[in-house]
Amino acid sequence: MSNESYIKAKELLRKASSEKGFLASAENITNYKRVWARDGVICGLSALLDGDETFINTFKNTLYTLANHQHELGHIPSNVFFKSTNEVEVSFGGLAGRVDTISWFIIGVCNYYWMTHDDELLEKLLPNIDKGFNLLEAWEFNNNDLLYVPRSGNWADEYITEGHTLYDQVLRLWALRCIQKLRPSEKQQAKIERITEKVNGNYRKTAYQTPFHPKAYNNLKDASYWMASVNPSGYQTMFDAFGNGIAQLLQLGDQNFQEDLTNYTENLRQSLPLQLLPAFWKPITEADDDWKLLVNNCKYEFRNFPYEFHNGGTWQMVNGFYGISLVTQNKVEIAKDVLAQIKTLNAQENFGFYENFNTKTQKAIGVPNCAWSAASELLVEQYINGKRLLV
Repeated sequence: MSNESYIKAKELLRKASSEKGFLASAENITNYKRVWARDGVICGLSALLDGDETFINTFKNTLYTLANHQHELGHIPSNVFFKSTNEVEVSFGGLAGRVDTISWFIIGVCNYYWMTHDDELLEKLLPNIDKGFNLLEAWEFNNNDLLYVPRSGNWADEYITEGHTLYDQVLRLWALRCIQKLRPSEKQQAKIERITEKVNGNYRKTAYQTPFHPKAYNNLKDASYWMASVNPSGYQTMFDAFGNGIAQLLQLGDQNFQEDLTNYTENLRQSLPLQLLPAFWKPITEADDDWKLLVNNCKYEFRNFPYEFHNGGTWQMVNGFYGISLVTQNKVEIAKDVLAQIKTLNAQENFGFYENFNTKTQKAIGVPNCAWSAASELLVEQYINGKRLLV
């Protein structure tokens, strides 16, 4: 099934390609027939590792689409929709603006340049990168090196995380590390070092002397993973697979903690029917205080039932980043098992490449033919084959 699945994944990416960039899905669903920043860059990263020139050119178009519709203040669109009437509809988010699109855009541009050496593209988009970084600096609000993200302000757009979310800190750190390798500066390096120190110190219990939230930090219990967020009300202590996966990819924390984290994730993964990590864990239920925050956080219909979507649902895309982080830790055999489980889910419903799965019932849910579900397979397979992203 392995080779067939990879071929099917590439076929889907081809169907999701347009002259303006990668679309979120090959399905004829209006909200997914758009060039999304997050989805498009993740598909583009997989294209770079795969090496297919057609896909790489689609990624280039994705980056130009996002740059051409950047807000004058620096926002990168959540998505861009090209209507049949030649009108263009640009969205920067729904119930809240999206913070993570800027970092994904910068990661995408840097990786594209690193692998293609396209000097023209980099020079054209450096002003867009600078505007994005300046806006991220403003979104610290207190000049304390950590981004403050509103609820629904990132990929978990109907979940309850908010404040200084781990995922957005490590994503920004990845973006900074990328541009530093291409266009180094003392100012950027100092920023990288400060953010690294504050992530290492604030998102797990250590002997950190200057925590951001001393009262909450003193009450924080020791755990084998990075906390999902810290905000003025304290810590959100659920396990965030995406944030932790990127943290592992960046090799944050000391070696002992990285090993403890992998032990935690593997114990969790192997305890669940799908043998993959859920997006956030544990699921929020009606008996929990956070349920009211969750159940009202949707623009149209509620989807975050326990074990579904962000509320404990299983996403192949998230596990793709977990898989490549395992390879960077030289845990290739574990990564191969994660890849096998991703392939199994992608093959469900006649290679439906569904958006995510119910972790408890194992049922496919969300939109079929999701491009980033296919991309996750390419990412892990190419990492196992020895390819690497700029991190």
